[in-house]
Amino acid sequence: MARPSKYPRELRERAVRAVAESMEQGQFSSEFEAIRTIAGKLGIGSAETLRKWVRQAEVDGGSRPGRTTQELAEIRELKREVAELRRANEILKSASAFFAAELDRPSRF
Repeated sequence: MARPSKYPRELRERAVRAVAESMEQGQFSSEFEAIRTIAGKLGIGSAETLRKWVRQAEVDGGSRPGRTTQELAEIRELKREVAELRRANEILKSASAFFAAELDRPSRF
């Protein structure tokens, strides 16, 4: 299971909006400068963290190719389900082998 995010969802959304608005208004010469400055102002540990949030928001918004947050969550859930089904299948194989061996043994009575 993934660890919970250190930052609340509201902070992430606010930071991404701030970067988009500052770029629209032309407040910074580059997107990286905007990300670095806003990350510092909002107390985000690394500009790279905010950059990843911005890129994922672009994917979710359809302006950048890639897997959306919803698709990634669905893939994660399906992988978890596949792993659970494989474990259950192994248990059933072991149980069937055990019971088949019991049927092959001669009865004591």
